[in-house]
Amino acid sequence: MMSGPGIVAYLALSTLLFGIGIAGVLLRRSPLIVMLALEIMLNASNLALIAFSRHWADGDGQIFALTVMVVAASEAVVGLGLIVAMSRRKL
Repeated sequence: MMSGPGIVAYLALSTLLFGIGIAGVLLRRSPLIVMLALEIMLNASNLALIAFSRHWADGDGQIFALTVMVVAASEAVVGLGLIVAMSRRKL
């Protein structure tokens, strides 16, 4: 028997975080805020993957979540580099 919150609680939190991320992408114009909102969306998907992986007692979701983390880190590095380059160009 698993202890702690059930899968519904994790999926509800994941949905809430994903919704906040979508709102940040759609409502903000700042590239930095949009990137942060995208990171929130990726973390929400990771939470859902881990919740399903835990619910089904399978490690595939955790491996896929690690892959999503690598993509998120790469996106952050490239995105921040582009933002810095664009801000230097404006000066």
